[in-house]
Amino acid sequence: MAAEMSAAEREAFLDELPARTAVLAVTRKDGRPIGAPIRYVRDGHELVFTTWAESLKGKALRRDPRIALTIQDPQPPFSYVIAEGEARWSENTDDLLHWATVIRGHYMGADLGEHYGKRNAVPGELLVRVRPTRWQAARDIAS
Repeated sequence: MAAEMSAAEREAFLDELPARTAVLAVTRKDGRPIGAPIRYVRDGHELVFTTWAESLKGKALRRDPRIALTIQDPQPPFSYVIAEGEARWSENTDDLLHWATVIRGHYMGADLGEHYGKRNAVPGELLVRVRPTRWQAARDIAS
């Protein structure tokens, strides 16, 4: 039977390796929703990711910073976390390099993190932070 995750379980789920991608939900200019995969890390109570400023995601969150992120475990007995909040973004190159390296290292391995971090920490890339204001998290959905 499905059970709500505690805050500690939710944080462990978000930090677990191998890292899971998240689906970022934003709203297009005409109001239609769109979901797109992203790679993220948790920094305390915030979720951090990068995106190209001129991508659909980047344009949408700069126009309307309200977003949702869904992270799921597709393996039985299935679990998920949904985070809702408002995005803040920065183009500070030092912060971008640091977090792009951390994020890429989390997904690609520490030995490749620096390479991919430098590749992604370029002008035009946004560093995005979300402090969720609403969480929904459940584990063992199919048990």
